[in-house]
Amino acid sequence: MKRFLPVRAIFALLAGLLAAVPAVAETTVIRFGYPGVGADNRPFSYGGITGAAHAGGFLERAFANDPDVKLEWTFFRGAGPALNESLAAGQLDFAIGLGDLPSIVHRANGLKTKWIATEKVRDTIYLAVRPNTGITRIEDLKGRKISQFKGTNLQLAADRVLAAHGLTERNVRFLNLDFGNAIAALTSGDVDGSFGGVELFELRRRGVVDIAYTTKGDDPTFGRNAALFVTEAFERAHPDLVQRVVTAFVRAAHYAADEANREAVIALWTKSGHPAESFRADFENEPLARRLTPLLDEYVLARYRDQAARAREYNLIRKDADIDGWVERKYLDRALVELGLKSYWPQYDAAGHKVTTGEVERTRAAAQ
Repeated sequence: MKRFLPVRAIFALLAGLLAAVPAVAETTVIRFGYPGVGADNRPFSYGGITGAAHAGGFLERAFANDPDVKLEWTFFRGAGPALNESLAAGQLDFAIGLGDLPSIVHRANGLKTKWIATEKVRDTIYLAVRPNTGITRIEDLKGRKISQFKGTNLQLAADRVLAAHGLTERNVRFLNLDFGNAIAALTSGDVDGSFGGVELFELRRRGVVDIAYTTKGDDPTFGRNAALFVTEAFERAHPDLVQRVVTAFVRAAHYAADEANREAVIALWTKSGHPAESFRADFENEPLARRLTPLLDEYVLARYRDQAARAREYNLIRKDADIDGWVERKYLDRALVELGLKSYWPQYDAAGHKVTTGEVERTRAAAQ
């Protein structure tokens, strides 16, 4: 028996061996979800800060020296409703570029997220119609067959436009089609027109549609809005990573809002499969910074309060969505200070009127 080590000695030896083994770091995967895809299902976004942040690699560079942090992107053809399902299933940490209506729906339904930055505001919507339909204004839509992607931020934005011209959804024969199918329906003549965004310009170039209406130059509170959200669970577990994500996102927003980078940003957006000419037309005579801002100013908050009230009125949600208690400003505030961008973007009041002039405007004016 003396040939065998005592039990205590054996345990001591095992403990020493385990201590000598290098610890294996656990990989943290940060899961981003975006409510859309590019042309032909390309995994790219376009027209907002996310398009620059993703295609330009801003977020990836923020974690390039951290082999234990991996980024995972999912682009949802089913847009906001599909992203919300994944969020509810615990499959995402960040909803990036999620539109106002679907985010309000998930808020009202009790999904635990925090609103940490804006992704884009006043995103222009267009009414594209087939030539020779006789539709030249919103009032002409009564009784016509029009495609609409319901459950997305386009729905409530279009509803506001209809209301301003004396119509409601009941006056129009709406077909619920995603953006890809809407383009196919316009091309085949199965619908008279469609509400949409920049993707409609290529159809206009080909002579398939005319643009009968745009929110540009109309009520300054019209258009679509989207934002950046983080789940409360991820934020509690990794506040340091949330800060790094937001800081990288603000870097991308700064790059995208700079007029000196207009063509470079458009080139990033073209990875979505939509041509540069479409983005040039969409942003024609409009400063980039007017839409591409991460700020949580009173204009943005007012738009979400209004959309939440409309969503309840239209029975799209059954409970009120608390907007003000949703906002977590500390990550954005810190990023703006650290990057020296606290006064870079202009701020607007609830009615859409400018209350502060941003440095980006002074820089643009000096360059002209």
